[in-house]
Amino acid sequence: MILRHDTEPMPAPAALRPSPIAWLIAPALLLFVLFFVLPFSVMAVMSVYSGNPVTNPNAFLTTRHYMRFIVDDADIFHDALWATLKIGFITTVISLLIGYPLAHWMARMQSRLGHVLVLMAVIAPLLTGIVVRTFAWMTILQDKGVINTTLMSWGLISKPLPLMYNEFGTVVALVHIYVPFMVLTLTGVIGRIDERLEQAARSLGAGRIRAFVEVTLPLSLPGVLAGSLLVFALSISAYVTPSLMGGNDVLTLPMLIAQQVGTSFNPNFAGALGMILLVVCLIIVIAYNKILTRLTGEKGLA
Repeated sequence: MILRHDTEPMPAPAALRPSPIAWLIAPALLLFVLFFVLPFSVMAVMSVYSGNPVTNPNAFLTTRHYMRFIVDDADIFHDALWATLKIGFITTVISLLIGYPLAHWMARMQSRLGHVLVLMAVIAPLLTGIVVRTFAWMTILQDKGVINTTLMSWGLISKPLPLMYNEFGTVVALVHIYVPFMVLTLTGVIGRIDERLEQAARSLGAGRIRAFVEVTLPLSLPGVLAGSLLVFALSISAYVTPSLMGGNDVLTLPMLIAQQVGTSFNPNFAGALGMILLVVCLIIVIAYNKILTRLTGEKGLA
C-alpha cells in the first residue's frame, strides 16, 4: 500500500489574505510613516532631551526648552508665534476671498474648453518654484521695483512706498503662492453641488444673492473648511517667502527654528519650537472645525 503525501501548501484562509485595497494603501502609508510620523517623532524626542541621546550618552530628560519659550526671552518667541499666526490668518482670509468667486465661476462654467483653460491658468503658477515666484514679487515690490518706479515716474509719489520687507509684502507673496490650493479645493466641492437646488430656490422667489447665501454657500462650507485649513497650515509653516519678503522686520516661528538649527546649533530647542507650532496649529484647526461643524450641522473634516 502506497501512501501519497500532498506536498502542496495549504491555501491561507481568506481572512488572512491581504486585500487589494491594503496593497494600494501600503505605499501611501509607508510614505506617511517615513516622512511625517518618523520626523515628528524624532523632533518630539529631541525637544525633551538636553542633547542628542544617540551621540551623547549623558543627555537627560528636561523641560528647559519649553520653559525657555514660556519664561526666558519669552517676548521674542511670543512675538514670532503671534506674527506667524497673524500672517497665516490674513493669508487664509484673502485667499478665500479671491479663491471662492473664481472657484464658483469655474465650477459653473458651461464651456469645457474654457474650464480647462482657466484650470491651466490656476495650476500654471504651481509649475514654478516658490523661490522663483518670491523673487518675482521682490522685483515688483522693492523700492526700485516696477510699482514704485512707475508711480515715481508719473509723479504720483515722491519716495518709494514701503511695499516690501514688512508683513504686507509677505502676505502678498504668500497669497499668490497658496491661492491655487484654495481654488482647486473649492472647485471640486462646488462642482458637486446640484445647480437645480439654487434654481429651485430662485423659482420660489429668492433672488440670486439670497439663493446663493442660503443654498450654495452652506453646502460649500466643507470645501471652505478644507481649503482654509490647507492654506493656513502651509502659510504658518512657510520659511523661504517670509525670510525673503519680510527682511529683518518680520520674524516667524519657522525662521526662528531655522536659526536655531543653522546658526545657534541647538536642534533640541528647535524641536521644542516645532512641537509648539504643531500643537497651536492643531488647536486652531480643531476649534475652526467645530465652529463650521455647528454652522453646517454636518460632521467635520478634521
